[in-house]
Amino acid sequence: MAPKSRSKRPSLLSKGRPPTVKPKQAALSSKATRTLIRSHHQLLKARAQAEKAGDAAKLSSIDAQIQANGGLDSYQIASKLGQSMDRGGDSSKLLIEWIKPQLNQWNPNLPKLRVLEVGALSTKNACSRTPSLDVTRIDLNSQEPGILQQDFMERPLPCSDEERFHIISLSLVLNYVPDATGRGDMLKRCVKFLTSQCPIAFVPTLFFVLPVACVDNSRYVTEERLLDILSSLGFELVQSKRSNKLIYQLWHYTGQCSPRSFKKEMLNPGAKRNNFAIILRDG
Repeated sequence: MAPKSRSKRPSLLSKGRPPTVKPKQAALSSKATRTLIRSHHQLLKARAQAEKAGDAAKLSSIDAQIQANGGLDSYQIASKLGQSMDRGGDSSKLLIEWIKPQLNQWNPNLPKLRVLEVGALSTKNACSRTPSLDVTRIDLNSQEPGILQQDFMERPLPCSDEERFHIISLSLVLNYVPDATGRGDMLKRCVKFLTSQCPIAFVPTLFFVLPVACVDNSRYVTEERLLDILSSLGFELVQSKRSNKLIYQLWHYTGQCSPRSFKKEMLNPGAKRNNFAIILRDG
């Protein structure tokens, strides 16, 4: 008796395909990344206080701790991981989403809009891939070609509109400045780098990203106080978005400023609140 022929089961598609490439594991976990960034910010704050007090011994000790943590290089690696695609992605994608209706006016026969990206970590983010934008990237410690190693506060002031920008991006930059007065000075300095002379209908723009704790859990800054500070400099809030950890804002520079000073004053008392502050000086 002839043996019964068994019908073959169809092969699974997975049998004929190469193994799935597993994504590379990040060198640091999300928790370790946040811890390193937080530690670096705290050490910088302590360093600024020691420098102000003229405490050379403490200054030397803090510098040693910063180096033991890997210095600025380690901080930037952690920041890159924090902004990588598998950790929530590139914040400039939201900037492009917000300004896309205006950018749709642009065509290749027109000059590109100029962007100054302060604290740039990558030359491959959404801004850099947008054909209508010419991006100038600067950072205190450049991590790759295409990013100029420069302190924004020491960048020469523009002498003409051609040296100014249509967009300035401060994504997780202001919170890196170690003292409250320096933060106010940085915001004031942005005004000097913006221009309204544009090849399309476009209002000078500031893109701004901060940890949400800077406005929700600070003794000295609230979202309302931030609005008052930037409004006094001539900015108008046009877009705002929150995630669990970050606040994103888009500001138009209208030039309708009402200069005033903002001191470090208690707005939200509480033992568990942080000391993030912005001081805006006259002049």
